[in-house]
Amino acid sequence: MSHLIVAPIILPAVVAAFLVLVLRHDLTSQRIVSMASTLVLLAITIWLYVSAAEGAPTPYLLGEWRAPFGIVLVLDRLAATMLLLTALLAVAVLIYAIAGWDHRGQHFHPLFQFQLMGLNGAFLTGDVFNLFVFFEVMLIASYGLMLHGGGARRLRTGFHYIAINLVGSTLFLFAVGLIYAVTGTLNMADLAARVAQIAPGDEAILRVGALLLLLVFALKAALVPLQWWLPSAYAAAPGPVAALFMMMTKVGAYSIVRVYTVVFGADAGALADIAAPWVVPAALATLALGAVGVLASPTLLGMVCFSIVWSMGSLLLALGLFDPVGLSAGLYYLLHSTLSGAALFLLADLVAAQRGRLADRLVPAPRLPHADLLAGLFFVAAIAMTGMPPLSGFLGKLLILDATWRSPLAVTSWVILLGSSLLVIVGFARAGSTLFWKIADRPAEPAEPARSIALPVTVIAGLLGATALLSVFAGPISRELAATAQQTLDIKAYVRAVNPADLALSRGAPQ
Repeated sequence: MSHLIVAPIILPAVVAAFLVLVLRHDLTSQRIVSMASTLVLLAITIWLYVSAAEGAPTPYLLGEWRAPFGIVLVLDRLAATMLLLTALLAVAVLIYAIAGWDHRGQHFHPLFQFQLMGLNGAFLTGDVFNLFVFFEVMLIASYGLMLHGGGARRLRTGFHYIAINLVGSTLFLFAVGLIYAVTGTLNMADLAARVAQIAPGDEAILRVGALLLLLVFALKAALVPLQWWLPSAYAAAPGPVAALFMMMTKVGAYSIVRVYTVVFGADAGALADIAAPWVVPAALATLALGAVGVLASPTLLGMVCFSIVWSMGSLLLALGLFDPVGLSAGLYYLLHSTLSGAALFLLADLVAAQRGRLADRLVPAPRLPHADLLAGLFFVAAIAMTGMPPLSGFLGKLLILDATWRSPLAVTSWVILLGSSLLVIVGFARAGSTLFWKIADRPAEPAEPARSIALPVTVIAGLLGATALLSVFAGPISRELAATAQQTLDIKAYVRAVNPADLALSRGAPQ
């Protein structure tokens, strides 16, 4: 059992505390320590991914207490993929923030590290209650990051964001309480055995708990009808924070996959595949609403936010199939949408800073400084997000279409996915022509003192370059993700790794 499995949680937690207690008044030192820590985290996640790719799921038993009595972390290919993606995005966002953005408020770097702790913990945890705990760590840090820099609009939207997440947290606790009351455990591997053997009289209570959990995860993933908080919250958040928040919705999608394959999957008896009838229809509705929002948005940030809602519909359309092909396609699209969405948020922040009073409103303005460079980046980012060739969005969309071809809603899925893609393309084309082609005669009034954009542009170009690499190496990446999907759906291997006694119990062996 390698102690490096717990490092993605411990490292940012220790660094965050050190930044608050020792370096709270020294921004330069905070930048150095935070960047060094994040780079070390990236190196650790690369090692963990290589280790996970070589074998079965690996449990980490805190205090050497066996499941289900102790706290268990589980490293498998899916968790390792999410950890690596989080670390890559964190490095990019931190470089962008250090370029001059992080001085606008206090405690950005400690909050950033606590956010990484919550994200990594959510991907590694092996039980439902600790998933709730890491959700709260992640959300508390996100509250502070969202309010970073202040402002009336940010404060008002932040209050709404806090309120809706408190409701979600309350529902999460209700769901956890119902599941524990019936099964006596919250360890996922232990639940995998006990749910299948639940007494008929307790099925209704467990079903309510399972559906409440699905409701909470759908809220985090911004699925219709629970998507309404995301456009206002992400549009009000600072650009680098919104880019990091790309992983927040992915935690919701990851949780749906993890809980509803391990605990309520095909072997869950009367509660088998309980999420399947809900996820795909909600994803299709999310696709339609997100596309309309992109087309109708009067601001660049609003358009980007609705494109994230649309991309979550595409992602959950694939993941909601709960089969190897759908999961593999969804994971490829998850990588693509995270990188392209983060690039768009950073680009929108950069454009708004250059446009002065007009900020990100989609109205004609005087020619921007560095207009050709920004227009080129926007063009590439729009191609990536909308799913046009040759970048990874196009390949991801093809994989999703192929995955849905054998589903009962194949025709509906194809029509909505392709039709909504057309609306999103039109929306991005409208925004690009307004921002970079339509020149107004009024004088420019920059909102900020002129500063170098070399480092921010490099970060954005790097994220877009990563989407190009997803296309260039689509073959080997798809094979890796197919292996990840197969392992994720192999529930017996997961249970065997965490608690072999539960595997014997699920097969009817004497206790």
